[in-house]
Amino acid sequence: MTWRLILPLLLAGVLGAQTLQQAEALWRQRRFREANDAFRALVSANPNNTAYKLRWGEFFLERFNPPEAAGLFEEVLKAEKEHPKALLGLARVAANGFESKAVELATRALKADPKLVEAQELLAWLALEDVDPYRAAQEAQKALEIVPDSLDAMAILAAVDFVEDKKQSPWIDKILAKDPQYGKAFATVGHFLVMNRRYEEGIEFYRKAIALKPDLWSARSQLGVNLMRLGLEKEARRELETCYENGHDDSPTVNTLRLMDSYKNFVDFKTKHGVVRLHKDEAELLRPYFTAELDRAVSTFEKKYKIKLERPVQIEVYPEHEDFAVRTMGMPGLGALGVTFGYIVAMDSPSGRKPGSFHWASTLWHELSHVFVLAATNHRVPRWFTEGLAVHEETAISPDWGDRLDPQVLMAIKDKKLLPVSDLDRGFIRPAYPGQVVVSYFQAGRICDFIVKRWSYQKLLDMMHSFAANEPTGTVVEKHLGMTTGEFDKIFLEDLDKETKKTVEGFEEWRKGLKLVSEKAKDKDHDGVIAEAKKIRDLYPDYVEAGSVYEFLADAYVAKGDQARAIAEYSDYAKVGGRDPETIKKFARLLKESGRIQLAAEALERLNFVYPVDEELHGELGELYMTLRKPLAATREYRAAVAMQPVDPAAAYFNLARAQHAAGKRDDAMESLISALEAAPGFRPAQKLLLELSEGETKK
Repeated sequence: MTWRLILPLLLAGVLGAQTLQQAEALWRQRRFREANDAFRALVSANPNNTAYKLRWGEFFLERFNPPEAAGLFEEVLKAEKEHPKALLGLARVAANGFESKAVELATRALKADPKLVEAQELLAWLALEDVDPYRAAQEAQKALEIVPDSLDAMAILAAVDFVEDKKQSPWIDKILAKDPQYGKAFATVGHFLVMNRRYEEGIEFYRKAIALKPDLWSARSQLGVNLMRLGLEKEARRELETCYENGHDDSPTVNTLRLMDSYKNFVDFKTKHGVVRLHKDEAELLRPYFTAELDRAVSTFEKKYKIKLERPVQIEVYPEHEDFAVRTMGMPGLGALGVTFGYIVAMDSPSGRKPGSFHWASTLWHELSHVFVLAATNHRVPRWFTEGLAVHEETAISPDWGDRLDPQVLMAIKDKKLLPVSDLDRGFIRPAYPGQVVVSYFQAGRICDFIVKRWSYQKLLDMMHSFAANEPTGTVVEKHLGMTTGEFDKIFLEDLDKETKKTVEGFEEWRKGLKLVSEKAKDKDHDGVIAEAKKIRDLYPDYVEAGSVYEFLADAYVAKGDQARAIAEYSDYAKVGGRDPETIKKFARLLKESGRIQLAAEALERLNFVYPVDEELHGELGELYMTLRKPLAATREYRAAVAMQPVDPAAAYFNLARAQHAAGKRDDAMESLISALEAAPGFRPAQKLLLELSEGETKK
């Protein structure tokens, strides 16, 4: 053995160090599988060596496996309590998931090692993600005190400058003077612009990042993802495929490529104001509802917001929720049902959600409000305002739309967990408790409702234009509402407390009472149900989820033969926002039986905005419209029934033909009758009507 080989063995811990060097070398060479195997062997041979576990965890974190990374960091902390780099690793895992504990973990890491500059840089990063540029700059300056030439700290300071709308930043010059190829600085700026929904500007910074460093795959991937968000699919695919071919196979890259591959299964439909993209399996069913609602919403908002959109809106409707989720990956606080990127709106299809759980039209209007507000402000507007205004618009179009006051919001009000308006963005981005994002949506919406009620809708528009000038919430509130944010919080909370006081204070009584009502319903004690339900119904009138008091009361009245009172309960249920399809259909049938055909049709029509994937709904509504002599509306409904590939296609086509004939669409009616007879050649009603139409044409 030569001295060149023996010498390393004479050093303490040499064999392990050499193996670690091999793992590190494989990592640098992007031979990731081999590097992982080397780390595994190393840790297996040295189970008590925390340094090896730490590096393996950092490897996993870089290679898109936060759970494995977190497990290794936890093992290090079990062996060495408050190990600074293990705490930092956990902080990074939490930061990737936009968890509130990221700040606490980074702070602990810094306390354990005050010179750990990466922890200080992370605190600066988190502060800017929390929309606190002042604190972000302070934290970044502290990092520079630890390491004066920290490029990542300078990148945060540059990001602060660009987020605050400065055209240039001296920090970029300082970074490039130290490292002319430090593309990560531009990627950092791009990240924070995207976080502020300034996607086009973010894309330009990602371009600059990879121009300096073409193999900065994380930046190239984000470039591709954001190009995709704006509908620039060809370029997005090119960038993402380049990433994938070079081993950058994180979830955003892989899942976005898969999503683009699935687009061959979608069909685009142009409307007056945009394009609706629907999956081919449900396109014929959903097309009339989505296209009409897109145009109605855009026309309405053009008048309300007093602006015209520069280009058409594209609506993407995904029957698979996971496909929709790809669109929101890496973006905190976005809606669970819909998301807006400039002029692109992506949302769940009603077919992908539990019947009655998703008001797709309300979601569409919510997202289209974002399109207008972001366009009007050039994407310079706080999240609380855009979300609050969009929530306000949901119930402005129809009081039964939007979400109701739910139990988790009630508990947040009771426990005084609502945030000051100046900090409300934080509730969307880094929630401090489960459900805070939902609570923040509710609070933001109620703030906008309150402004309209106390001042006017025009005040919201005035505030919107001030936000466009990049003015902070405090300045905007003082300018337009004539008070500080603290004073506003006080009067808003007083008004909200007054409005919700009865429900908050009576919640426990309501909960116990509802349990008793449920028990009596199981025992078929209809009088008992009515007596107990009446006691608690008005304690929590907003509750229209499964097992609501309205439903128990209506069912009890039906059982007792009291149709009038049953209809009254169903009516209240619908007005408040109840939308269970089976319950609404019961309501409509009672209305029909009592001769109120128009009201029955209106009740079922509302279900089209909730769950149109219901053949029975379309058949019943079509028949009501025929009774009301509205053949065009009946045609739409019967066509929807046909699109659902019914069990009895002959009857479905025959009903469609009847409506088309009544609407004066003879040729269409004959085509539908032929389809009916192709499905069932002996179907006599279709034969008879076809003969009538043919004879009528002959007589002409």
